[in-house]
Amino acid sequence: MDQITRQISEIGVVPVIKLNHPERDAAPLAKALCEGGVAVAEVTFRAAGAATAIKLMKEACPDMIVGAGTVLTTVQIDEAIAAGAQFIVTPGMDPELVKYAQEKKLPIFPGCTTPTDYHTAYKLGLEVLKFFPAEQSGGLAKIKAMSAPFPMFKVMPTGGISLKNLGDYAKAPVIAACGGSYMVTADLIDNQKWAEITDLCKQSVAIVREARNG
Repeated sequence: MDQITRQISEIGVVPVIKLNHPERDAAPLAKALCEGGVAVAEVTFRAAGAATAIKLMKEACPDMIVGAGTVLTTVQIDEAIAAGAQFIVTPGMDPELVKYAQEKKLPIFPGCTTPTDYHTAYKLGLEVLKFFPAEQSGGLAKIKAMSAPFPMFKVMPTGGISLKNLGDYAKAPVIAACGGSYMVTADLIDNQKWAEITDLCKQSVAIVREARNG
C-alpha cells in the first residue's frame, strides 16, 4: 500500500464532496474538515470547477490529502493532476483509466462490486478498491463475501454510509476507509455550516477509532 493510501486508511473516513461554489467554499471547507480530524477529501467531477476546488483546498491546507472523484476520462485525470490531486476515484472499473493513473504514479480506486470487477483489479495489480454504491450493492455482507476469493484487497465503501453504520463498516478488517457525503451535504456547504461539518468529522473519527480499537 502506497503512502497516500496508507494515510487515507489511517484517517478512516473520506468526505465525498460536490462543490457548487469552489471559489467561495473550498478553502473554508478544507479548514473545517482538517479541524475535525479528517484531513482528506474526494472532490467529485460531477460539478463544474472540481479542478479549481482541488487547487484551492490544497492551497488552504497544504498537508491535506485531496483527490478527484467521479473521474470518467483521461482528460479529467490530467486536469486533476494539474490541480494537485493526490489520488483518483472512478465510479466503475475502467482498465484504461487505471493504467493511465498508474503511468502517472497516482493511486486510483475504481468502483468494483462484482467478481469480474475484482478479477480485473487483480490483473491490474491494484490493492485498494472503491465499493460503490455500497449499501445498494449488498453492503458489508457482500464486501465480506467478496473478500473470500479475493483476500488481497482492502475496500473503500461509498454510498449509503452514515454515522449509523460507519462503525459496523470500520470494524471489518477488509475496510480501508469509508467514503461518505453525510458530513458534507449540499445544505451544510451551501449554507456554510462549517462548525457543524467539523463536529460531524469529529464524531466520525471517534466512531472509526472505537470500532477499530474496541
